[in-house]
Amino acid sequence: MKKLIVLACVAFVFSCKQKENKDAALEPQIHTEFCGNWIGDFVAEKYKEGKEFSYDNKINLRITSINTQGAVKGESIVAGHKRLLTGTFNEKENKFVLSESGKEKDKYDGVFEFVITKDTLTGSWKANDTSITVTKRKFFLVKTQFVYNKNLMLPDRGRYMDTYNSIVKTVKDSFDGKEEKYDEEYYRTASDIILKLNASTTELKEEELKNLKKLELEIIRNTVYARHGYTFNKRSYRQFFDPVDWYVPMYENVEDSLTKLEQKNIALLKRFEKYAEDNYDTFGR
Repeated sequence: MKKLIVLACVAFVFSCKQKENKDAALEPQIHTEFCGNWIGDFVAEKYKEGKEFSYDNKINLRITSINTQGAVKGESIVAGHKRLLTGTFNEKENKFVLSESGKEKDKYDGVFEFVITKDTLTGSWKANDTSITVTKRKFFLVKTQFVYNKNLMLPDRGRYMDTYNSIVKTVKDSFDGKEEKYDEEYYRTASDIILKLNASTTELKEEELKNLKKLELEIIRNTVYARHGYTFNKRSYRQFFDPVDWYVPMYENVEDSLTKLEQKNIALLKRFEKYAEDNYDTFGR
């Protein structure tokens, strides 16, 4: 008898949950034209001097729903993190106020305030925790659709250089007939091979990879993830993809969406990365 009561309760709860989800899906929506991915730079405006931080990152301020009472739901996707957004839309003032939240608190959570005018979204973000390095950021975002395209490649914008990982070398030079020594910083660099090898469309061969530098292998591999909308946690990777127009950060994990060809190529690239060395160069040389 007790078992029957428990089963009945479980069935009732499940039925209520289904009804709740169905009601939520059927909830009347307004301003559906505002829903979607809003992409652009998330720029530091107030920060503590002398501490290391990312001055700007690409952000996806994603609005998923606005109901008739002005309740808003969405997500903020930036620097490898996705946070839920909930808040309100004041139609008279055309103003959104959305707070980041999740199952667990994050010290980098904050509050977004912004307006949408035609095809642009502008506003600011303030951190809840004022002890962190960057306490305020501003943004100017444009609505962008995410579409996976296996043919997308990095643009030819000159030399690709990793500005976050460098070494210092002592250099000898002559000035007015006197030899002098000074320290100069050298950075990991990549050749234009990263613009030619596409690990999403072509099966890579060992002969193609055996002479590549570590940074080149990393960029070719991570371009696959960028095509799938992966949001990069590492600044050294974001520096290559954030400036790219077609790149839209969407997901914290894209492993399930990788094609069999991409999976095979990624495994091969990782194997070569373990033993590859890097090429270092200076700016302007």
